[in-house]
Amino acid sequence: MGMKRITVLFLVLSFPLAAAGWDPASSHDRSSLERFVAANIDRNGAPPFSFIYSGRPSKEIISKWKVTADTKPAADKSVRTVVYADPATGLRVTWITTTYADSPAVEWVLRFRNEGKDDTPIIEDVLACAATIDGLPAGPMTLYRALGSSAARTDFAPVQDVLAEKAEVRFGPAAGRSSDTTALPFFNIAAQGQGVIAAIGWSGKWKAVVKRTGTGSIELKAGMDKTRFRLHPGEEVRSPSIALLFWKGAERLAGHNLFRRFILAHHTPLINGKPVDLPLSHGVGFGGPFPCNEYVCATESYAIAMIERLKQFGLDPDACWIDAGWYENATRNWWSGVGTWTVNKTNFPRGLRPVTDTARQWGKGFVVWFEPERVYEGTWLDREHPGWLTKLPGSPNRLLNLGDPRALDWLTNHVSSFIQTEGVTIYRQDFNFDPYPYWQAMDAPDRMGIAEMKHIAGLYAYWDALLARNPGLMIDNCASGGRRIDLETTSRSVPLWRTDYSYFEPNGYQCHTYGLHLYLPSSGTGNNNPAKYNFRSSMNGAVVLGWEVNGTYNNASFNTNLAREDIAEFRELRPYFRGDFYPLTEYSTSDEAWAAFQWDRPEERDGIILAFRRPQAASASITIGPRELAPDADYEVSFEDYGITLFKSGQELAEGISIKVPEAPGSLLIKYRRVR
Repeated sequence: MGMKRITVLFLVLSFPLAAAGWDPASSHDRSSLERFVAANIDRNGAPPFSFIYSGRPSKEIISKWKVTADTKPAADKSVRTVVYADPATGLRVTWITTTYADSPAVEWVLRFRNEGKDDTPIIEDVLACAATIDGLPAGPMTLYRALGSSAARTDFAPVQDVLAEKAEVRFGPAAGRSSDTTALPFFNIAAQGQGVIAAIGWSGKWKAVVKRTGTGSIELKAGMDKTRFRLHPGEEVRSPSIALLFWKGAERLAGHNLFRRFILAHHTPLINGKPVDLPLSHGVGFGGPFPCNEYVCATESYAIAMIERLKQFGLDPDACWIDAGWYENATRNWWSGVGTWTVNKTNFPRGLRPVTDTARQWGKGFVVWFEPERVYEGTWLDREHPGWLTKLPGSPNRLLNLGDPRALDWLTNHVSSFIQTEGVTIYRQDFNFDPYPYWQAMDAPDRMGIAEMKHIAGLYAYWDALLARNPGLMIDNCASGGRRIDLETTSRSVPLWRTDYSYFEPNGYQCHTYGLHLYLPSSGTGNNNPAKYNFRSSMNGAVVLGWEVNGTYNNASFNTNLAREDIAEFRELRPYFRGDFYPLTEYSTSDEAWAAFQWDRPEERDGIILAFRRPQAASASITIGPRELAPDADYEVSFEDYGITLFKSGQELAEGISIKVPEAPGSLLIKYRRVR
């Protein structure tokens, strides 16, 4: 790479400075957590949930039921189980709460079970969270939330709602997947100097209401969108899970970073007792002339040759990838083949195992795509097990009912066996249609919400079983991109392909990083161009490569040297993306803007900054203020693209750096570490 000119100046900015760098423990608002727990959990009054039973609000009746409580303290967390039992009808409501030693957070979930001999009366308007949060400072309050995913540049875009007194904000996903289009189920209620982040664990249609009820109080309600049901004898369902994290700090990013740490510590899948390292993956079967689509034309010989080609040029991913289209499919279209989950023996006469073995012998994992919940008409499941499926008039798509124990058992056994037989190490699950109308069609008027509850409970049981039966397995959560991201899916899976937005478009990918990284430390997206600007725009915890190694890009030969540099840079930077996240520019979807992000690791006393000058940005320079550095400490600052290293104090750095990137589009990587 040729040397480029860079101008570095130190200017005054208004970013707040930490006294000695950010101490995460200083953001733990234990007193607010303890006050909430004392008022809502450690007493026999009205708990922070509600429902209506036989026409009466739960707060009027459950304290009169038989109540038993049990607490199981441990070194890392405490679990409290409270059971409310109605002797008249046999309804049992179990409320399980968890608090953590290392996080100022509390979470809970409800289970409803009919222990009687007859159907229960109607249970309706179940709100897993119906809580009042008191003790917030008087003055301005803001609800910080985000859009969901809709395959748009605005996926995960930040949304701000000013909470004046008596103001009320209602939000939720557009349809039956938890982060579909209009809402992400994580949000931050920020007052002056403190606040609370809420998270919802429900992979269907949820709703939330945030209302400011007084100068220092907030009412928070959250639950399924619609519930009105009775339970049959012996029947049990569960609610969404709720988590509240209490934070304090000069500004709201203290809360976001504390929440990222909470997710990493308690809601990220573990392999060998540690949070999973997300992979750098490369497809090995995509493309082909019309009418090829996705991986429909992939073959054993082509996939193995692709792996050998990657090896030949020293392009070294962590995993190889086969996406939609590998299964038997008379239509030769990936979309209409789902529902027949057996390998296409014409293209793969020996199954996928020879391909996955080739990757394994190279030391690589293997990703294989499934979409088990959507079943297309005429496929094997539609022919052989129509009783497991729900149909809608005029639609060729059916929903596999994971609430049916027969369907769930078959799917679990079949896919787990496939994983073991075919050598899969990363199970990729997609979900490309809205299940909500199917759930509604399944429910009788006195059973509204039952189909959704049972399907989602089945989904969690399915994933839990796959993980238990296949130690070391990773689950990739895809739902038309990132439309099913929530507290429960995050606990079991990682979104390696977080959006279906215009494949590989770098400027939109920067926007997605801005929004999603405020809440989640682990996600991935795609890349097909090894140019630094493009590749760095895709860098997160994971990158999915679709490089045309044998061809050209924009009429230029594929640059294998640059590609190898990208892979090395990603592996070096990957640990930083789990650090504390600070956007250093305002959110913008414009191609005329700059974007800059910082990931800081206070425990390691280092961090990185990625800055992007978008293609139509008129100015060649921007001033950024690195966050949360110790003012009196000395830092080594390396501008990796230019071979320049500076030594500056934290005070000087935080007062501002003006950087210049002459080309548009262009990017800049800055690394820093504390040396004194």
